[in-house]
Amino acid sequence: MPEPASRSVAESLAARLPFYYGWVVVCCTMSAAFVRAGGAVAILTVFVTPMSESLDWSRLAFSGAVSLGGILAAISAPSIGVMADRYGAGRILWVSAVILGVAALGLSRIGSLFWFYAVYCIARMTFASPFDIGISTAVTKWFVGRRARAMSYVAIVQQIGLATMPLIAHVAISGADWRSGWVAIGVVVLSVGVLPSLLLLVRRPEDIGLTPDPAGIAKVGKAAPVAAKREPEFTRAQALRTPALWLIMGFTVFIYPVQAGLSLHQVPHLLERGMPPWVAVSAVTLFSLVAALSSLGFGVFAGRFGSRHALCIAALALSASALAFIAVQLVWQAYLAAALFGIGIGGLQTLLPVIWGEYFGRRNFGAIRGMTLPVQVVSQAAGPLLAGASYDWRGDYEYSMALFAGLAVIAAALVYFARPPVWRTYTKGR
Repeated sequence: MPEPASRSVAESLAARLPFYYGWVVVCCTMSAAFVRAGGAVAILTVFVTPMSESLDWSRLAFSGAVSLGGILAAISAPSIGVMADRYGAGRILWVSAVILGVAALGLSRIGSLFWFYAVYCIARMTFASPFDIGISTAVTKWFVGRRARAMSYVAIVQQIGLATMPLIAHVAISGADWRSGWVAIGVVVLSVGVLPSLLLLVRRPEDIGLTPDPAGIAKVGKAAPVAAKREPEFTRAQALRTPALWLIMGFTVFIYPVQAGLSLHQVPHLLERGMPPWVAVSAVTLFSLVAALSSLGFGVFAGRFGSRHALCIAALALSASALAFIAVQLVWQAYLAAALFGIGIGGLQTLLPVIWGEYFGRRNFGAIRGMTLPVQVVSQAAGPLLAGASYDWRGDYEYSMALFAGLAVIAAALVYFARPPVWRTYTKGR
C-alpha cells in the first residue's frame, strides 16, 4: 500500500501541477541522495588521518569498519528490496536519513574502536542498502523513457553532496576537531534529508492516478493513456535465469572494490605522496564535481547508445584513474587522477540502477535489486580492506592501485557482453 500521508498531499499537488509529478519524486530523491553522502567512504577519508592520530588506530581498522558495514548491508538488502516494492521508497528514505543523521552525531562521541564499529557500521549499512535501493526504486517506478535522464539528475546532486560534505567536515575539523566534523555532518543530514521523502514521495504513479513516463500525464481521476512500449516485467526467478543478470553481477564484483578502495584511501594516498592537506581534500571535491557533470553526460550517452556501453566506458575511466594515482608526483597529476575517478563514478552511479530497470522492468525492481545488491556491497567491502592491508604491509598503496586498474578492465569486458534479455523468452508457458 502507498504511504498514506504523502498520498493525499501528492494527489492534491499532482492535480494542480503543470508538469509531471514524477519530477517532484526526483526532487525528493535528490534530497536523499545529497544526505546519503554522509555515510560514504569519501567522507570517512577526511576523518582517517585526524582520528587515527588522535585514537592511535591503524588504516586497516578503518577499512574493517567500512567492510563490516557493507556485509550488514548485504544481509539486509533482500528484505529492504521487497519492502520498497510493497510499501514504497518514501518510508525507506526518510527513516534512513534519521538513522544516518543520528549515527553521525553518535560518532562525535565515540572513544573506542568497539563503539566506532558499532556506530559507523550502522551508518555504512544505511548508506549501502536502504539509501541505494530506495533512491533507485523511486526513480525506476516513476520513469521509463526518461529514466536515464532522471537518474542522472539524482546522481548530480549525490555528487554535489560528495563534494560538499567533505568540505563541511574539513572546515569543522579545522575550526575545532574531528568530533565537530561529525556533528556538522549529522546536522546537515537531519535538516535536509527527512521531510521531502516523508511528505511528498509516493510509491508509484498508479497510486495517485498517473502513468509512468513516457506514457504521458494522466490527471487524477482520468483514464490513463496506453504506454508507447510495453516494459519487461521479469519476476525475480525469471531474472535469475538470464545471462545478463549474471554478467551485470560479475561487473559489480569487479568494479566495486575499485570504487570503494580508491574512494576511502585517496586522501591518505595523496598525503603520502607529499600533497598538502588542502590539495588532498580539494581533490575529493574535484572528483565529486566532475562526477556530477559526467552523470549528465552519461545519461545522454546512454539514451543514444545504451547503458551497457556507457558502463563499459565508466569502468575504463576508473582503471585509468587507478593508474594515474600511482603516478602522482605533482599537484596537477593529483587533480587528473581525481577527475578520471569522477568520470568513472559519475557513469557508475547513474547507470547501474538504470540498466537493472531497463533490462528487468519496474514491477519487481525492488526485489531484483535487493537480491543483487548484496553482491555489490560485499564486493565494495573488499576494496578498502585490500588497500588498507597493502598499506600496512608495504607502507604505500601502489600494489592495490595496480590491482584496482586490472579489476576495472575485467568489469568493462563483462558489462560489454551483458546484452538485454528478451522478456518473452522467459514467459513462455506461464
